[in-house]
Formats: sequence, C-alpha cells, structure tokens
Amino acid sequence: MNNLIPNVIQLGWGGDNGWGTSIVQTIYMTFWPAIFGGILGLIFGVALVVTEPGGILENRIVFSIVDKVVSVFRAIPFIILLAFIAPFTQLIVGTQIGTTAALVPLSLGVFAFYARQVQVALESVDHGKIEAAQAIGATNWDIIIDVYLREARSELVRVSTVTLISLVSLTAMAGAIGAGGLGNTAISYGYDRFNNDVTLVATILVLLFVLIIQVVGDILAKKLNHQDR
Repeated sequence: MNNLIPNVIQLGWGGDNGWGTSIVQTIYMTFWPAIFGGILGLIFGVALVVTEPGGILENRIVFSIVDKVVSVFRAIPFIILLAFIAPFTQLIVGTQIGTTAALVPLSLGVFAFYARQVQVALESVDHGKIEAAQAIGATNWDIIIDVYLREARSELVRVSTVTLISLVSLTAMAGAIGAGGLGNTAISYGYDRFNNDVTLVATILVLLFVLIIQVVGDILAKKLNHQDR
C-alpha cells in the first residue's frame, strides 16, 4: 500500500489534514446546511405555491417578492456568494474562515435550489384533492400539511436527495474559505501537489457519499410511494 498510494498513507487518519478529519468536515458541512437550508427552502417553496396565481393564499405581491429572492440566490454562483456574504457570515458565526463559517453560505446556496425543487414537487399534487379538502372545510394550514406535503412526500424525498447530492458538491468549493473537507483534500493535497493518489481516493470517498445518499433516498421514496397507493 505504501508503494501504491504513498501520499494517501502519509496524510494519515487524524490531525488537521487527516482523512478522518476531512470525512467528518464533509459530513458536518453537509448535515447542518441540509437542516438550515432545507427548512428555509421548504418555507419558501410552500410560500411560492400557496401565494401563486390560483393558489389557496393567492397574493401577487408576496409571490413576486419570494420568487425574486429565490431567483437572485439561484443566479449567484456559489464561489461568488462565499465572498459576497462574508460580512454576514462574520456577523452570524464570528469568523469568515473555517468549517463553521462555510455553513452560512452553504445554507443560503442550497436553500434557493431546494425551494424551486419543493415548488415543482408541490405543484404536482392533484388540484382536485385540494378542492375536495376546501369543500369539507379544511383550513389552509390543514391543506398545506395534509394535502400538499403529505401527497407530495415521495416526490419531496426525491428532490431532497438531489439537493443533498448538490450540497456535497458545494462543500468542495467551500475549501476556498479554508473549510476543509474531502473536496479541499482532493485539490490542496492532491491536484495542487500532483499527488494523483490523494485526488483519486478523495474522489472515491465523495462518490461513496453520493451513492449512499442516492440509495437511501431511492429506497425511502419508493417506500413512501407504495404507502400512498
């Protein structure tokens, strides 16, 4: 192994640059932005659907504002977003550099993408079911929870899976602010130093992360889809 992947062995498991540290940093930068960005994206996605023309809470002004906010954040390349919101990141977490600092731009970078995915998923719900719920006196909140979110839960799992995979790729770019992770290892300790074995192993580990997310997401989506039937 020392002859086959010498630079991989040299990095070791622990320490600031070890493989174990990089894996934990990648999980950390995926988990918390998935929570924060996911909640924010879900709120904005629901707001887009219920306030759009013909929605249960139709409001053109609110819809226009929410739609513009989501569109703006989707349009900003992530690497530029890192620099653009640096003062805000400093205000929130007290630093602009490091793994924790990356949580803010990662959350904001993923929420707009997820909001659009949620919008598409909820718009796929049969409008007849919404009208039926209104006919029996269901409140708007009941319709959002019991009709929109429940009927679209399988599709929501699918779009959440896509979003998580996209988030893993964003963690690689977060290395630009010293966030660490497998993406940073692949570039800083692999590509930049011509250590192809490090780049290869880091890439394989990232692919494993993506594969696990995809498999779990597919299984859960199929299970929920069968329950709906």
